[in-house]
Amino acid sequence: MTRARPAAGGGRLLGVPPERLGRWLDGVAQRHGAFTEVRPVDASLHVTCADTTTVVLTAPFGWAPQPPLLGTFTAAARQPHRAAVLLVRRGRWAVGVFDGEELVASKVDARQVQGRTAAGGWSQQRFARRRGHQTDAVVAHAVETAVRVLLPHAGTTEALFTGGDRGLVDEVLADPRLAPLAGLRREPAVEVGEPTKAVLVATPGQFRAVRVHIVEPGDR
Repeated sequence: MTRARPAAGGGRLLGVPPERLGRWLDGVAQRHGAFTEVRPVDASLHVTCADTTTVVLTAPFGWAPQPPLLGTFTAAARQPHRAAVLLVRRGRWAVGVFDGEELVASKVDARQVQGRTAAGGWSQQRFARRRGHQTDAVVAHAVETAVRVLLPHAGTTEALFTGGDRGLVDEVLADPRLAPLAGLRREPAVEVGEPTKAVLVATPGQFRAVRVHIVEPGDR
């Protein structure tokens, strides 16, 4: 389960793994009373509890409402989907293709970017230019990695999830060759630290999670 955070307008936002959604909803019912209303709204499912707590569930890969609503939503959330991941930070990048939680193709790489500022004057200007060139090289190498590893799967990929430095990610996806992937980009971005292999492997815990907005009576 992803870390809960405050939601604009009240309540909390969190992510629930699809395999745990049924048990999580059982817990909500135990704490807040029976569900008095369950209705689809756009791509989400809105649930109201006996104590007026509201829960809005959004499946990351969409959902076609059918009765019984809770059962079909949960089943849809559990379905495996092919997704691509692109993570870029200054000096390091990682790309991967997932079938559900399984990583089927990946590449993690790094390139040095000078991290300390110089004293000042001309030295600092040279430092800034050198750091800029190094960052440009990171973007260029990340583009080539994405072209080589992700692009061959673009035709079968349903979504692209990104993370890291948003500006650098945007620069990578601005390459015309990556347009088929850029068009699949989904929000929100995954929250990651340094793009290591372990961090890449853990990203399905975020992008597969059912997005939840829960508002309890005390939040209003």
